[in-house]
Amino acid sequence: MAVPTFDVNDLESRMRTSFEGLKREFSGLRTGRASTHLLDPVQVTVYGSKMPLNQVATVSTPEPRTLSVQVWDKSNINAVEKAIREANLGINPIIDGSLIRLPIPTLTAERRQEFVKLAHKYAEHTRVAVRNVRREGMETLKKLEKDSHMSQDEHHKNSAKVQELTDKIIKEIDAALASKEVEIQKV
Repeated sequence: MAVPTFDVNDLESRMRTSFEGLKREFSGLRTGRASTHLLDPVQVTVYGSKMPLNQVATVSTPEPRTLSVQVWDKSNINAVEKAIREANLGINPIIDGSLIRLPIPTLTAERRQEFVKLAHKYAEHTRVAVRNVRREGMETLKKLEKDSHMSQDEHHKNSAKVQELTDKIIKEIDAALASKEVEIQKV
């Protein structure tokens, strides 16, 4: 039977992956400014399959409150426009030849609060993911000690490292959330 291994770097890598996912989620939250990341979740049905928007068009921000989507194959323009509408982003696409313009409406106070709640939800999911990685690491340490592959002192030392790492990543998540909240609330 294989002996379970404990690697604090692996745990950190897994926690960081969760944190990077949170950053991607945050980049898609609207703050009243045009951001190309706003369209990251948009999936377009073209050529018989669903594809991310960035694989059928170029997204840019020509003005602070406008996105432009340059569709590469003009026959896909209606599919791209439909996908943007169906993504429920609160944006009305305007077709202009092979270009789609997306004026970003100003956010109402109510909508800002919804985005803040959503940001909190994303952050909490990430905290849970980080804690799950912590729990798995702690269980591995217990098993190693129980099976006499690690001394009690090593177990305590490594447990402290795992807890330190968890606390550090949770602080980073909280800081990113606070920063995003401020960004969303800006008028």
